Amino acid sequence: MMFWRSVVGKLWFTILLLVSVVLVILTVLLLQYFERFHTDHAESELMNHATLIVSLLEDGETDDAAFTMSRKISETYSTKALIILDEDEYWYTSHETVDDLPISIFYEDEVLSRVINSNETVVTQGNYTFPVSGEQITEEVMVVGLPVEFATGQRGSLFLYQSLDVVEEASNQTKNIIYLSAGIAIVLTTVFAFFLTTRITAPLRKMRKASLEVAKGNFDTKVPILTNDEIGLLGIAFNRMARALNTNLNALNQEKEQLSRILSSMADGVITLDRDGAVMVTNPPANEFIGAWLFEQGYEVEESGELPEELQNLFELVVKEEREQMGEVDVQGRSWVILMTPLYDQEHVRGAVAVLRDMTEERLHDKLRKDFIANVSHELRTPISMLQGYSEAIVDDIAGSEEEKKELAQIIYDESLRMGRLVNELLDLARMEAGHIQLNIEPLEIEEFSNRIVRKFQGVAKEHDVELVGDIHEINQPVYADQDRVEQILTNLIDNAIRHTPDDGVVTLRLEHFHNGVKLEVEDTGGGIPEDDLPFVFERFYKADKARTRGRSGTGLGLAIVKNIVDAHRGKVSAHSKMGEGTTFSVFLPYGSSQDL
Repeated sequence: MMFWRSVVGKLWFTILLLVSVVLVILTVLLLQYFERFHTDHAESELMNHATLIVSLLEDGETDDAAFTMSRKISETYSTKALIILDEDEYWYTSHETVDDLPISIFYEDEVLSRVINSNETVVTQGNYTFPVSGEQITEEVMVVGLPVEFATGQRGSLFLYQSLDVVEEASNQTKNIIYLSAGIAIVLTTVFAFFLTTRITAPLRKMRKASLEVAKGNFDTKVPILTNDEIGLLGIAFNRMARALNTNLNALNQEKEQLSRILSSMADGVITLDRDGAVMVTNPPANEFIGAWLFEQGYEVEESGELPEELQNLFELVVKEEREQMGEVDVQGRSWVILMTPLYDQEHVRGAVAVLRDMTEERLHDKLRKDFIANVSHELRTPISMLQGYSEAIVDDIAGSEEEKKELAQIIYDESLRMGRLVNELLDLARMEAGHIQLNIEPLEIEEFSNRIVRKFQGVAKEHDVELVGDIHEINQPVYADQDRVEQILTNLIDNAIRHTPDDGVVTLRLEHFHNGVKLEVEDTGGGIPEDDLPFVFERFYKADKARTRGRSGTGLGLAIVKNIVDAHRGKVSAHSKMGEGTTFSVFLPYGSSQDL
């Protein structure tokens, strides 16, 4: 069945059928023509022979000589001649006796009798019974009858007849030749058809194979061009198509990769939805949003068939109203603003694309800005109020003695210094957070430096009845850092530790090697930091409980400055505390290299 479905089978069958129909029609026509030709030829020859015999009989001087010549002529051309003078006298050229001939046939037959009775020339054929070797045989013969007028003046009739088997034999030979020719033509047609179809189908098979390779994505496949006919032109067109497809596919892949890169690198989440609200395309921020929502709902991450209710409602509103919609949703403590726009397929909405922006940092920055303004206002309000109050006391002569005025002036001076420190620390912190911190990197002997810091704060520690201990391990490698900034780090940490440590407490400065750098720890035995406040100790304006500050209130910016300085040195700072046991601040500084100089 596959053969008949192929181009080879169809072309072969079509050509063979066409040739067969033509050959059948041609054979029928040729058979009819040759059969008529042989009959006409036999009739013409028989008539010519009969005319010759008649002329011999009419011109012959003796009847015996004419009869002998007539017999020779009839035997030469395989015919039989019968000469009838009257009903009692016959001449017959065959070896059979005249008595065996059914002479009555020639008198009784309607056509043949016209020769005898009317002296007409007759040509006919039919089935007649004649004696053959002593037997009566009925066969189809052709008979020519001519009237004869002898030289003696006697009239008679000549009947020359011949069996049509000779004609039939010639016709059969002609048929055999035609059948053989038709068979040879069919065989040659089959061979030609297969040759032709092979020449056609071989390139088509190669094109089919190449098409399958192209369908698999192998666009470098080429069809060999063997001819310059239509198939060759088709092969050229196929190769051009493959090159065009390869070019277009590469362009599409580049565009797809570019779009994928753009989506992947976007800080905003992108979700593309189809008409039914199913997720089609997402990028990492969108996946983070969906994953957080699924986790919040208690679903597995793989079960991402659903969307947050707010997003689903927004999508339904976009499809219904066919215009851009905006919403906001909170997931896992983060605020997301969603902008959803419809996608059109000509005139109808075929989906939507949602852009999700994480506004948590903006919200936090707004809160920090508001808190910053509130904290700065709070920090400045107290010293300004005190400056205003005590200056009014001096102006109004409330302080009568010089000692009281001097005391009020001292308070005003201290508060002005405090305001100055606050403003300077704010400026330093702002420069650090803006990335404008300047570091003077140089090799620092951290062991000797730490001992010096311990000695520096011994006096302050004694004033507060606190023991300052140095646990300094040997460090054989210098640390590349800004000495002034490192001293600022330890100053802030040790000063905080002393202020938050009760009488007879202990503050320890510990130095030891740690991985690829050094670790500085400032440990105190104070009341500790509450667990809820511990994550915020490095934020601006964070302050410990007033009850643990021993009456000395700082600006709340020291630890924020410490963190920025440590980050600038590519180090790390952390805090660990237990209520009632104390607090430990750890600073890790890498050794660095001479390239940092």
